[in-house]
Order: sequence, then structure tokens, then C-alpha cells
Amino acid sequence: MNLEELTAISPVDGRYRNKVAELAPYFSEYGLIKYRLRVEIEYFISLVRYKLPQVADIDKKYFEDLRAIYTNFSVEDAKEVKSIEKETNHDVKAVEYFIKRRFDKLELQKYKEFIHFGLTSQDINNTSVPLSYKEALKGTYYPLVEQVLDKLISLSEEWKEVPMLARTHGQPASPTRLGKEINVFIERTKTQLGQLKQLPISAKFGGATGNFNAHHVAYPEIDWSEFGNAFVDHVLGLNRLQTTTQIEHYDNLAASFNNLARINTILVDLCRDMWTYISMDYFKQKIKAGEVGSSAMPHKVNPIDFENAEGNFGMANAGFDFLAAKLPVSRLQRDLTDSTVLRNIGVPLAHTLIALKSLLKGLDKLLLNAGKIEKDLENNWLVVAEAIQTILRREGYPNPYEALRDLTRTNKKIGNEEIAEFVESLEISEDVKEEIKKITPFNYTGI
Repeated sequence: MNLEELTAISPVDGRYRNKVAELAPYFSEYGLIKYRLRVEIEYFISLVRYKLPQVADIDKKYFEDLRAIYTNFSVEDAKEVKSIEKETNHDVKAVEYFIKRRFDKLELQKYKEFIHFGLTSQDINNTSVPLSYKEALKGTYYPLVEQVLDKLISLSEEWKEVPMLARTHGQPASPTRLGKEINVFIERTKTQLGQLKQLPISAKFGGATGNFNAHHVAYPEIDWSEFGNAFVDHVLGLNRLQTTTQIEHYDNLAASFNNLARINTILVDLCRDMWTYISMDYFKQKIKAGEVGSSAMPHKVNPIDFENAEGNFGMANAGFDFLAAKLPVSRLQRDLTDSTVLRNIGVPLAHTLIALKSLLKGLDKLLLNAGKIEKDLENNWLVVAEAIQTILRREGYPNPYEALRDLTRTNKKIGNEEIAEFVESLEISEDVKEEIKKITPFNYTGI
């Protein structure tokens, strides 16, 4: 079978391709090659700017032509690189040879050996991959998670005055407000998102074993650490690690994956709560003409968007957890296990995007069923027991908790009338009785 959406093995590139296509420029094979080209070209230009003797005479007018090698990089160009790779059996070396061909066309042949000068393939991989990851977060993830936050903020504002029965351990508990419960997830997500944005996106750049051996032996008079810092930090916009082996140690990348997983976990919690509220009939869902909820039961409108989001958040976290646990571990100065693993960064991020889009769709379909929420409050007057016993404590009434426990821990229905009768039986002032009688499940919602 030829590869297309219907024949793809992974649903990321099959069923859900249209939901994650924006990740292709960052994490596809084409995208990886393009980022490698970008690093190689910018490194060469930096050598020229740094006035490395053998390349210092290149006219700066060529910089635009050199950058066009990656800015105008096409799928056909990528196929040429892959064709070279069949001969080299080395993906980064194939990129180097591709650039050398372009140098020939620009009549810059005498400078070709300063492409990839003194570098190992990991100097390219451990800058291009973090760079693609950083720009993917900025270009795809951050805007989408901000959309989710904006939607939640809108709903919390819309429902901020809606009293709702809370449930702790699944049992009726002190009432809350629906908008406040949405705010719980807003605060949690914002906190973790803020931490994620503060984490540095790090890169390794220092030659075969991290010491600039080849650079130093060729040009001992140059401060290569200073050069590396300037190139990685200012040209690429990453954070150069100062002491490495052949590869980046990936600790900050692992922290970033763990942070993404924490945000996903928070949103799984949100999905499950929304699913439960729908099952309790607190929410209805907007119906779209022609859609089928169940193949057998015509009446059903299933909360499939929240279920899809939960499943994909779970898939994403399995990937993030593995990446975070595996990547920082490498034998001695390096083994090759990180190479194949790094190619999968886009997979958990893709499942995260699928989940976020499903969550947004689910939130957009919610319809508040105020009648059901009010009915649950009316049927649970016993939740004001906490309020009553607290006021009685204030007034010095003997054993108030026990008095309310004896009233409310029963299988009999406790309603407004039963509460009023109990209050009247108390030996307290009329003012305090009136104060207590004003408390209802609809107004006992705190601040």
C-alpha cells in the first residue's frame, strides 16, 4: 500500500492528520532536515562573522543566498538529501554534502570544508531538535492551550453566580459556585504553563566529546567556548550547556516534558469532571443535525469529546514520561539510543494537540441545565448543617456538631421544614435563629 491517511499505521498521520498537520514543519523528516540545514548554514555564517581566517573574506552579500538554502528548502530538496543519505548511510553527513552541492552552485567551492567544521553530528542534532521543539511550542502548543484557558475563563465568568452542590467522596457537601470550580482548573493550568515557559530550552555545542578538541587544535588562539555561547544563545536563541559529553544531557528537555505531562494531567481531571457533570445531567450538549451518538440507541448524545481528549492526553503522557526517563541516560560519552528516541518528540505533542482540540470542542458544546442543579440543591438541605453547627459553636452552644450529626445522619429526607423545626427547638436567641434560618443551600456558597 502507498502511504496516505487511510493507510498510515499511526492515527497521528492517519485519522487525525488534519488535526496535527501544523506540527509537520517541526517534526517530520522534512522538518528535521530543514532545521539541520538552518543550524549548519548559521554556523558557517557565524564563522565568517567571527573572522575565522580562511572564510573571513566572504562577501556578506552571500549571506542571503546561503540562508535561502534553508528558507527556500522544498520537499524535492529533502528527497535529494535522502538520496545522498542512501550513499552515506548517515543523515547529518548527507545534509553536509547537500550544502556542499549548493556551495558549488554559488561558486563558493573553496570554502566548502568549513561547512560542519570541527563538529560532530550531535552538535547539529542537539541544536536543531531543541530549536524545532521550542518553535513548535511557540507556534502550535501555546496558542492552543491559551484558547482552552480563554474558553474556561469565559465559562467561569458566565457561571460565576451559579450555586451548585459540591460532592466530596461522591457525597453531598458544602455548596460551591460553578464558576469557581472552573477557576480551579484555570489557576492550576496557568501555574504549570508559567513554569513551562520559564524552563530553558538547552542545547549541546562543543565538538566530538564536548571539549572543542578539533576547533582548539586548529585555532588555539580562539575562545571557542565564547564562540559557542554566542552562536547557540544569540543566533539560535537556545541555552548552551557548558559541560557535556558528545550529547546534550537532556535534563531540561525532560523537565519540559514532565511539565507538559502535568498540564495534561490537570486537563484529564477537567475532562473527567465534565464527563461526570454531564452524566449527572448538570450539562446538556448541543446537538448537531445528522450526528449519531450510538449505533444502537438513537437517543444518546455521548460526551465523546471529553473521552477523546482524556484518551489522547493519556497517550501523550505515556510518551512524555518515556522521553523524560530515557533521554537523560546515556552510556559513557554517548550511545545511540537517544537518536531514534528524539525523532518521536512530535508524537506525544501531536496527541496533546488532538486532546486540546477535542477538549475545546467539548467545552463549546456544553449547555447548562440550571433546573437539575437547582433540584439537587433543593434535595440536599442537610448540607447547611455545617453552617448551623459553626454558628452554634460561635454562640457557645453545647455539643453543636453532635446535635447536627444526630439530625442529619439518617436515611430520612431532611428538607427546609425539618431544618426549621430543629432550629426552633434550640435554646438560642431569636436573632440567632433568624440568622440561621436565612441560610439555604443556594446561598451557603462561601466567597
